Amino acid sequence: MGHAPGPRGPGRVVPESLTHLHRNLSPDPVKKHASNSPDNRRTDTTGNSQRLDTWLWAARFFKTRQLASAAIDGGKIELNGQTVTKRGKAIRVGDRLVIGKAGMRFEVDIEGLNPKRGPASEAERLYRETEESREKRKLVAEQRRAERELNPHHKPAKQARALLRALRGKSF
Repeated sequence: MGHAPGPRGPGRVVPESLTHLHRNLSPDPVKKHASNSPDNRRTDTTGNSQRLDTWLWAARFFKTRQLASAAIDGGKIELNGQTVTKRGKAIRVGDRLVIGKAGMRFEVDIEGLNPKRGPASEAERLYRETEESREKRKLVAEQRRAERELNPHHKPAKQARALLRALRGKSF
């Protein structure tokens, strides 16, 4: 019987036939696990960065993380001028995001990080929308409103139909 260091102490007696198993299971202090290396971490544990999908969700651009992930996968999000394709991309304070959502484009500067979704008042403090972006969105909204008024996609109400018939000179 041999002595082998193990989880229950250095003096634990292990039969010789099992010593090789015990040695293979003991942790090797020289080996480092690949996922623990700083290069492979998606986000910094110090709080200086955050995953993009969680930030979009916490900042209330999307109702769920799944919708935020779908937008990232669909190429609707740009980070500092580059289209992002990875949900776990680390973002930091000072980064600029362009978010395409429902035909609108939001251009925002990240001013804070928060891994948890909170009230809208907290979410507003996580970013600052650029003036250009705000003006472009207002212009697009006005154009859509004007298009809807010119080209309604619904049947006119009974009173409106009567007025249209009167304008055309037909009475039924």
